[in-house]
This record gives sequence, C-alpha cells and structure tokens, in this order.
Amino acid sequence: MTDVIAYFPLILKGMLLTVEVALLSLLISTLLGMIGALAKLSKSRIAQSIAGTYTTIIRGIPDLVLMTIIFFGGQILLNNIGEKLGWDYIDVSPFVAGFLTIGFIFGAYMTESFRGGILAVSRGEIEAGYAFGMTPFNVFLRITLPAMIRHALPGFGNNWLVLAKTTALVSVIGLQDMVYTAGLAGGSTRKPFTFYCVVAFLFLIITGVSDVGVRWLDRRYSVGVRRA
Repeated sequence: MTDVIAYFPLILKGMLLTVEVALLSLLISTLLGMIGALAKLSKSRIAQSIAGTYTTIIRGIPDLVLMTIIFFGGQILLNNIGEKLGWDYIDVSPFVAGFLTIGFIFGAYMTESFRGGILAVSRGEIEAGYAFGMTPFNVFLRITLPAMIRHALPGFGNNWLVLAKTTALVSVIGLQDMVYTAGLAGGSTRKPFTFYCVVAFLFLIITGVSDVGVRWLDRRYSVGVRRA
C-alpha cells in the first residue's frame, strides 16, 4: 500500500494525460466520422470509394498495429521528406501522434455510427423542411443533425467508451500516461499486478463517468420522443 501511495501522484498525472488524449481523439474522430458519413451518403462515386476504403482498411487492422505503423512509419516518412527539403531531424511528439492516430482510427467507426443515424432520420421531416423553403444547409443543420444525434448516440457512446480504453496503447510509443507510469512503478517495486489494478480502477472511473454523461445526452435528445 505504501508503494501505491508513493507513486499515486504520478499515476494521477498520467491519468490526466490519458483524458487529454481521449478528448482530443474524440474531437478528431467526430470530425472524420461526420465527413466520412456524408461522403458515403453523397452522390459522388469518388467520395463514396474513398470513405469506403478508409473504413474497410481501418476496421480490418488491429489498433496496436496501426498505432505502431503510423507513429514509426509516419516519423520515417516525415524525416525522409524533410531530408530532401534540407530540414533538421523531426522528432514526432508521442502525445500528438497518439491522439491523431486514435482519432484517425475511430473516425472509421464514427463514420458508420453517423451514417446509420442519418439514414434513420425520417424522410418526411426532411421534405417538410424543404416545403417550408429551407435551404439544404439549414435542413441539415436544423432537422437532420439533431435527429441524427439521437439515433447515433448509442453507437457514439459505445465508440467513446472503447476509444477511452484504447488510449492505453499510447504507452507503447513512449507517452507517459498512467499505463506507462504503472509499468515503471510495477517494475521498480516488483508489484505489477497491484499497479495495473489501480490503473484498471481509474479506467473504470473514466468509463463510468462517461456512461453517465452519455445517458444524460440520450435523455436530453429523446425529450418528447419516448412519450410519443
């Protein structure tokens, strides 16, 4: 117990870093997911093909493999380009690489969640918007998007919970999150089981709070719907 107390401030610092990575990854994945969903539902065959290829490849490769490929491969590619342009060696930040990679990965899953949500919106509501003289942008912003959020929330919430746990992978590229810190503490005290149990508990706190938040959003966007 003494060892846990001694290392707990460092683990908490790593936990804050984990939350930062998770939130930034969520932002990236939400943007990519919306772009991907609109591309898949567009009339452009090129946009559909690009979005389809993106989701197929990303969902077919394990997250750990993608993390290492993008981090190490991206760094090599960036420095090869930099060498030709006469730049100094570029050391990619594990923090930036971490949230960009996780955001890129989960953008594929968000794409399918948002696509399903958009398809679930009643066509009658959309046609009513056009009948009132609304522009396509206003129809999407004021009718399709709010209704899509309600339909997509279950999938979105599930993706967020998985994303939050996936942040543990950033420890393999050297980011000192709570998993990385727990590994060092467990190695130095020879009590890895104890420290990884602490990390598991902290992840449960993150996902538990997140679950409460998603449930609140679900209730908020379902006001009047369930009564009907």
